[in-house]
Amino acid sequence: MKVSIFDVAKKSGLSVVTVSRVLNGAESVREKNRQRVLEAIKELDYRPNAAARSLARGKTGIVGLIVTTLQDSFFDAVVKELNEVLALHGYFLAVSVSTGIGSDEAHYLIQEDRVDGLILLSPMEEDNYIVELKRRNIPYVLIDNQKPENDAFSVTIDNYKGGYAATKHLLDQGHTSIAHLSGHNMFRSTRERRSGFLQALEEKNLAPFDMITGEFEIDFGYDICRKWLREGRLPSAVFAGDDNIALGVVNALLEEGIKVPEQVAIVGYDDQHISSKLHPHLTTVRQPADRIGVAAADMLLKRMDGTMKRGANVRIDPELIVRESTGTPAEGTSGS
Repeated sequence: MKVSIFDVAKKSGLSVVTVSRVLNGAESVREKNRQRVLEAIKELDYRPNAAARSLARGKTGIVGLIVTTLQDSFFDAVVKELNEVLALHGYFLAVSVSTGIGSDEAHYLIQEDRVDGLILLSPMEEDNYIVELKRRNIPYVLIDNQKPENDAFSVTIDNYKGGYAATKHLLDQGHTSIAHLSGHNMFRSTRERRSGFLQALEEKNLAPFDMITGEFEIDFGYDICRKWLREGRLPSAVFAGDDNIALGVVNALLEEGIKVPEQVAIVGYDDQHISSKLHPHLTTVRQPADRIGVAAADMLLKRMDGTMKRGANVRIDPELIVRESTGTPAEGTSGS
């Protein structure tokens, strides 16, 4: 038997009017009551009738999401959180995997009356999107955008803090010869993580063992580590710009019988699902996908209902997750 709004009201001990206000994002509801309603919705697995509500509001009931790839467990976790939060408010999430605004998928989503709002997850060509969305008067939110000047209506991660925390952890373990392998400079996250890395080294009057940019791919980390091995030199630690790069370095080291972390310590970034499944378990910097998704959904909902007029940026701190791939360097390891 289908759960109704009346069932939610009964379960929460509140009125149907209060439940309706929560579903529509009204700010007049007390936070305590809002939480009671949300808990009842979750327990009952209530799904609002999006079609009826959309008709009443004169809207589509659809929120668009444009992302460059879904082959990334961090992106996947953000999308899952967005979907759950928006569903609680009666919205259907339409996902488009697109490399730019000129693609058919992106063009379809932002045509007039297709969506009530749009979320851009780690967008490229963000300026072009913003111009078009403003022209069509479509509320939008950016997640992990590339340009600070577009931070109005955005949720970003403090990648500088992440890069600094990862490097400081290695320094605290006694490492003085640390390499950094990163993604392309076009990504804001690359530039910020590198800045944090360099700041931590500068505080100890140390220079990087090496800094190389490439792809966020396992092959990139593997190939660079093989290059170091051919040259007969290794750092005592590596801060990788993402977990894929880190795993590539680990693979190359283990092939040569070099122990991780005893001889070379590794820190990754993102806390991808695979990071805690392979051995050694990877020390990494976690981007809290749940907080990112909730913050972005909340911002877009407020933009769509007109309660947020002025731009705002939510900056979320990452978290260092210490696992097996870091430790004190083996005695006598010079790293050069």
